[in-house]
Amino acid sequence: MAQTRQMTEGRPASLIFTFALPLMVGNVFQQLYTVVDTMVVGKALGVQALAALGAADWMNWMMLGIIQGLTQGFGILMAQHFGAERPKDLCKTVGNSAVLALLSSILLLVLGQFMARPVLLLLQTPEKILADSLLYLRIMYVGIPIVMAYNLSAGILRSLGDGKTPLYAMIVAATVNIGLDLFFVLVLGFGIAGAAWATLIAQMVSCVFCYFHIRRLELLALTRSDFRLQKGLPGHLLRLGAPMAFQNAIISVGGMIVQFVVNGFGVLFIAGFTATNKLYGMLEVAATSYGYAMVTYTGQNLGAGRIGRIQKGMRAALLIALATSLLIAACMLFGGKAILSCFISGTPEEFAQTLQIAYYYLAVMSVCLPILYILHVTRSVIQGMGNTVLPMVSGIAEFVMRALAAVLLPQLIGETGIFFAEILAWTGAVVILVISYFTVIRHFQHSKTAGS
Repeated sequence: MAQTRQMTEGRPASLIFTFALPLMVGNVFQQLYTVVDTMVVGKALGVQALAALGAADWMNWMMLGIIQGLTQGFGILMAQHFGAERPKDLCKTVGNSAVLALLSSILLLVLGQFMARPVLLLLQTPEKILADSLLYLRIMYVGIPIVMAYNLSAGILRSLGDGKTPLYAMIVAATVNIGLDLFFVLVLGFGIAGAAWATLIAQMVSCVFCYFHIRRLELLALTRSDFRLQKGLPGHLLRLGAPMAFQNAIISVGGMIVQFVVNGFGVLFIAGFTATNKLYGMLEVAATSYGYAMVTYTGQNLGAGRIGRIQKGMRAALLIALATSLLIAACMLFGGKAILSCFISGTPEEFAQTLQIAYYYLAVMSVCLPILYILHVTRSVIQGMGNTVLPMVSGIAEFVMRALAAVLLPQLIGETGIFFAEILAWTGAVVILVISYFTVIRHFQHSKTAGS
């Protein structure tokens, strides 16, 4: 049975880590979707298919980022109501969030199908991989309502302090995904479409798993009236979720600009770039988990009026995150080539060239990984305090830095300059976020002092 957890009492460091740990393991299994897709496509279908997968990456991530932004924003208000022990408000928030999620998913599905081909052409996707990239995107966009339903269900559980159920859902779904990947691509010969369908079916399994666990929670005894849009509530939810969705969307636009530049470097460069990008999720898997933990931790403590406890949690989370980032960076620097080799096939010359490109990019990101971890923790704390506008501003800074670096650095230092676009984007966002954190926390401290 799903379990809720109050994070307003106890040692912040142990609470944050134990809450993040199952999320981390769950995210590892979720990343298996991407990693297994890439391995099967790269090894079974070749470098050209791997490049096609990479050319679709940022467009696929944009939709996922919008969905995650909306549902995470909705989860902030849920966590605050849970921390303040307001069960009726919590149920209304969950019901209204479900309605908004359904409407949003239909709109995103239509927009995705409409924009897929024009955007791929705008990005100057090479003709030899265009058809496969488009096919992959069309299938993934059909599944947008499924992805929305899973992210909302997992977000509800996380806001109530349950990090274990999403973990179990991901373990089951990853197992299904791996089996279907091998069956659809290797046995039935469905090609890149098989990888897409395997991912969507696995997402559906995880969604159903979370749904049935939510139904068992006595705290969420939803009635039909909870699904009627309440006066002011949809607007409040969208004020939290829309900036986060926009933040992810603008970041993905920056990624598309990077992809546009990379597309001009040839299929082998695209394949090497894609191989490392598929490991990106593994690099930040712990950072994402700490981020989810801090949104819940901060939201619950804000609801309980414990501002000083938020600051303690922030310091503890940063120390844990930095230690984790250094460990992951070391693993990637020493074992990265062996991992990347699992994604790449082709002639010995193609293999060697693609691996060299991929490992260089991986080494650059690994060395600078602590910056990314600071970004996730700081941004999540600010979001947990109900301010999603300042993180959106940091997303705009991230976009500007990524786009400028992608356009200028390759001209100054060659093709490999594109690898530093990501690092500069992280750095620009962190500067904004650190300033924003101290601004927001000071505001709450003054408000609490004035009210006492």
